[in-house]
Amino acid sequence: MAAPAPAVLPETGAKPASGAMIWTALAVVYVVWGSTYLAIRVVVDADIPPMLGMATRFLTAAVLLAAALSLKSGWRRLRITRREALGAATVGILLLAFGNGAVAIAEQTVPSGLAALLVAAIPLWLMLLRVGGGERPRGLTWVGVLIGFGGAALLALSGGNTSAKPLSVAILVVGTISWAIGSRFAPRLGLPRDPLVTALYEMVFGGTAMVLVGVLRGEPGRLHLGEIDGSGWVALAYLVVFGSLLAYSAYSYLLANAPISLIGTYAYVNPAVAVLLGWLILGEHITWQILVGGAVIIIGVALVVTAERRRS
Repeated sequence: MAAPAPAVLPETGAKPASGAMIWTALAVVYVVWGSTYLAIRVVVDADIPPMLGMATRFLTAAVLLAAALSLKSGWRRLRITRREALGAATVGILLLAFGNGAVAIAEQTVPSGLAALLVAAIPLWLMLLRVGGGERPRGLTWVGVLIGFGGAALLALSGGNTSAKPLSVAILVVGTISWAIGSRFAPRLGLPRDPLVTALYEMVFGGTAMVLVGVLRGEPGRLHLGEIDGSGWVALAYLVVFGSLLAYSAYSYLLANAPISLIGTYAYVNPAVAVLLGWLILGEHITWQILVGGAVIIIGVALVVTAERRRS
């Protein structure tokens, strides 16, 4: 698939997206989102209910982002049409409520590094969606994605020899499919042209949906503020500032300006960061399945990136 025409951003004097900006945003998503798996695990281990915790993350980030944009450019910058609101709601629910929410629920039993490795299946779902839409990706892209999925399959089937429950793994897989669907169709939903405004409203709608899902799961009854460990609040603050304000805004920028297969490669790099941090900070056990599966996944990303660069 050829790279889409670059979006025109209101605050940049109508400049098209540059390769440097795209790769900078991709680097942020690669590294920062890799660390968020660790932060999410710390949040749920501190007895913060997963959906309510992630709702707090995104709604707080949305308020901060709205305030920053308003101070810089005025409230008019935040105005969107009904069609743009519907598009932002659709993507926010698919990516955040169902996608990120599934990760948080799963990480109650799934180690953070293993969760990140399982998310590597996203490029495969993206590929299947592309083929279903009549596109014909390069053969090298196919090879890279299938190799990466082979590593993810090894992890899913074995559980990495960890305490991960099959239901948690299944929830995580459903979440990755939801994220892939939202990422694939986001450029076609008439989202706001300003990626920061897009990220803002997606976090508002996604966070609101998370509150509703959390209530349905009975999470308010399990929330005891006085029993939450301080590390949980620190991790939640990290998710707000870095995971949401910085990385999710960068991801929204990429959805508007970069090939979807290139964007999806973050799911291959995040695991390397997540596994390393999980081992260093949380003492998560690294099994041979995790090492082999992770190595196969990283090889896949190199092939996909090479194929997409040749097409663009």
